[in-house]
Amino acid sequence: MTRRLAQVAKKVGVSEATVSRVLNGKPGVSEGTRQAVLTALDVLGYERPTQLRGERGKLIGLVLPELSNPIFPAFAEVVGGALAQRGLTPVLCTQTPGGIQETDYVDLLLQQQVSGVVFAGGLYAQADAPHDHYRLLHDRNLPVVLVNALVPGLDFPCVSTDDAVAVEQAWRHLTSLGHERIGLALGPSDHMPSRRKLAAAQAVARAAGSELPEERVVRGMYSMEGGHAAASRLLDAGVTGIVCASDIIALGAVRAARRRGMRVPEDVSVVGYDDSPLMTVTDPPLSTVRQPIDAMGRTAIQLLTAQIDGKEVVRDEIVFEPELVVRGSTGPLASGR
Repeated sequence: MTRRLAQVAKKVGVSEATVSRVLNGKPGVSEGTRQAVLTALDVLGYERPTQLRGERGKLIGLVLPELSNPIFPAFAEVVGGALAQRGLTPVLCTQTPGGIQETDYVDLLLQQQVSGVVFAGGLYAQADAPHDHYRLLHDRNLPVVLVNALVPGLDFPCVSTDDAVAVEQAWRHLTSLGHERIGLALGPSDHMPSRRKLAAAQAVARAAGSELPEERVVRGMYSMEGGHAAASRLLDAGVTGIVCASDIIALGAVRAARRRGMRVPEDVSVVGYDDSPLMTVTDPPLSTVRQPIDAMGRTAIQLLTAQIDGKEVVRDEIVFEPELVVRGSTGPLASGR
């Protein structure tokens, strides 16, 4: 019981005594705090006391593309905590290859009469993907927030990391280490964040008085295998530094280099993107550009709850500054490279 009180109190940001008062039905607790405590019980998997069962907090859909990439569970934790503090319950929807897709989840969430939806890494970021389900949500006037770059024409609030600044930070870090042949391992060609990263890299190269050759830009899937394949092509093109569109791609790039007998960072330097959990304990620890997911997640929920409360919000993109984190996967070239 003591452990349960401590976990719920930490989740909501209140004292254990306040949690105890809610669980025992005692007065002196605001309705908002009471709902937040009950929601935290649901999120943490604890049963509500018998006298409090049947009360259901408002449901919020949280739609993620996957959970294998650790940045998405980390984001879900931030969003779940922010929702719990407001008495809202997240409904986690994760897409699976060959299984339930984003469009199916939208139908299910509408059937559940959710109060709003947060999308992270969805089809809204792909120019060639179907977008009718977003227009359905817009027509239903359902509160929605998107996380990371969206396709123009979708009228929803959006929170994003500045992809241009992220690439500039990574690129200049590599050039400061003496790298001149730098390549990009990006997502698919219709992926808006990847398009932004490519445009930024081309601009940085032009500012340095050169052009970015086509053979130094490789597009693929957001996976270890995709990173391995992309890095193999970039290494064939003679690059000594690789800027990747995600940490998972970067880990695939490290693996590709090592299977060729190359050392990281002595023979090739690799920079990731996200700073997802466990990147400090990879071999070598990954240099990466950190997305401020705490600030982004909290802002996303502020925008969502404002819409739920009937307030007008700016239906535009709020851009957050990333931060370069230098670890062991980048360094000066070994002599002779």
